[in-house]
Amino acid sequence: MASTDPLVAQLIDAENPEQCGPPPATETLPGRLWAISDLHLSYKTNREELEKLQPRPNDGLILGGDIGETPEHLRLAFTKATSCFGQVFWCPGNHELYTMPTQKEHGLRGEKKYEECVEIAREFGVKTPEDDYTLWEGEGGPCLIAPIFTLYDYSFRPAHVKLENALEWAREENIEATDEHILHPDPHESRIDWCEALLARTEHKLSAAVAAQPDVKLIIVGHWPLREDLVKLFLVPRFSLWCGTKKTEDWHNRFNAKVVVSGHLHVRRTDWRDNTRFEECSLGYPRQWQECKDRGLDINDFLREILPGPELPPADQRSDTIWRRYT
Repeated sequence: MASTDPLVAQLIDAENPEQCGPPPATETLPGRLWAISDLHLSYKTNREELEKLQPRPNDGLILGGDIGETPEHLRLAFTKATSCFGQVFWCPGNHELYTMPTQKEHGLRGEKKYEECVEIAREFGVKTPEDDYTLWEGEGGPCLIAPIFTLYDYSFRPAHVKLENALEWAREENIEATDEHILHPDPHESRIDWCEALLARTEHKLSAAVAAQPDVKLIIVGHWPLREDLVKLFLVPRFSLWCGTKKTEDWHNRFNAKVVVSGHLHVRRTDWRDNTRFEECSLGYPRQWQECKDRGLDINDFLREILPGPELPPADQRSDTIWRRYT
């Protein structure tokens, strides 16, 4: 006679696993896509914050540049990110391209420095602007995730300021980017020339992606903002020179973008232009997010949900910026 005692039944099943049957099926939920940029791991506070990143193994993470200045910073970020997320995507910021003063005589410069960063990313399986775009089939998909590298050409300046006077115009307010001294354009003659070459390559790749899959939206992921009207630097407005190029202003429409992800500004915000959502998702320097830390927030609170993300607002609300001071 079979026992009706549940405990006895469990013991019998444990001794006779063939009677237990297959384990119940577990449903794998579609993953979400998140983004954060400007981790600036040269700061101890930010390195400690990175270690608080919580596992989301079914999700994807975009790292939008300015992780740090050294290969060690990249490896630190990629080690943690790939241990927590199923897919990781990266594009370079200006800080990854720096040849530090201590490396002046022997450090890699320009394109060679960028190539070193790409090779490090590939050690961890992290997707870069040099890889094929990835079809995201999690929540909010399908979308092509398109990391890009574009630099800047000093065109984010007032119309009355000529290019040859642009640096002088910024210096009038005691503003000059560190890039002018340690971001080298080798083998190009200037950062403007390097920017031009990058724009041509990127346009070709984005055009090919849209032509091949015209019904699939893109998630364009770059460090520098695509549009000048999204550059609002309230304390250092003339730093805009180093923030992008006017030649990308219509890329969100030309290349069928659902979302454009950027960093660089350290001014977190969400905007809509036409039917495209723009996300600036910087963490920034410790002093810039200390108030958030004082409120009990950590790095997980700064992850921006890219997909599925919020619904497209009504047309009369799309000019409203959502300022992300505490998120």
